[in-house]
Amino acid sequence: MALPDGDVPKASDGAGYGTAAPPAAELDSQIGSIDWAVLPPGAVRLSLDVPSGKLAASAMGEHGRTPVVLVPGVMGSKEDFSLLMPLLAAQGYYALAYDLAGQYESAGAGPENLSPPRQHYDYDLFVEDLLSVLERMGEPVHVLGYSFAGVVAELALLRRPELFRTLTLMSAPPEPGLAFRSVSILGPFSPLVSGPVSADLIVWGVKRNFARVPPSRMDFVRRRFRYTRRQSIRDIITLMRHVPDVRSELAAQPLPKLVAVGEHDVWPNRVHAGFARAIKGRLAVYRGGHSPCETAPNQLARDLLALYADAAPPAGP
Repeated sequence: MALPDGDVPKASDGAGYGTAAPPAAELDSQIGSIDWAVLPPGAVRLSLDVPSGKLAASAMGEHGRTPVVLVPGVMGSKEDFSLLMPLLAAQGYYALAYDLAGQYESAGAGPENLSPPRQHYDYDLFVEDLLSVLERMGEPVHVLGYSFAGVVAELALLRRPELFRTLTLMSAPPEPGLAFRSVSILGPFSPLVSGPVSADLIVWGVKRNFARVPPSRMDFVRRRFRYTRRQSIRDIITLMRHVPDVRSELAAQPLPKLVAVGEHDVWPNRVHAGFARAIKGRLAVYRGGHSPCETAPNQLARDLLALYADAAPPAGP
């Protein structure tokens, strides 16, 4: 559902996608503390060979069912989808999530493994890794890119559109160029600070829990930092200073698209709404911040299933 120009839905207004309509919102309100270091019951651990090395992954659901690939952002991991994956698997989908190269249990994957080797993590590395994962699915895939991985998913779609059924951009940078320019607090200073310095400041803020995430979640966040390569964080934050402007190319892609965000995301909802309009995508707004997959998984799953239902079936032989 493309929203009218200038219209930004509120999470409580009961209109359109991403609204707080029961029972999904009620189920989300009942989510308690979980151990994020433990994958959900029924999840299978995998190791995926990709151009940058080996990626740690987890999957749920019956292999051979319609695939969904969930890609976390910088400083994230497959565990970010631990509440969402069971909901998709229960509806008959094969859901797979993996750690980005250099992140958490994929820390060994990096530019030195490419042929020829490179010195830095770049967009091509992450895009080629994602395309490698999608190719092994054997059919078009529903893809969700979270935050930085949203940009990766956009570029992968434009390179190999035949591998995609739908595209969901969850809390992804909604502006080209310097992605941080509209972020509160950091935005006004972002043009003055280098990528590595910005990365170090963001890591410092995350470790000090300025976002006020629950203690059980914060324990896992700190654990991940013990494995994640600092170089990968610095290189990704540097890449986010140079987000490609592919809005018109995305708008030309006929597949269903969803922009899913929290009402208190790091980027203002009005900017996300403009982005959704520009790419001819739907907009979903949920209560919470940057991580709807953690705070509103039932509502997010509801809207993903509606998006998937609107996807055209793959062409026959």
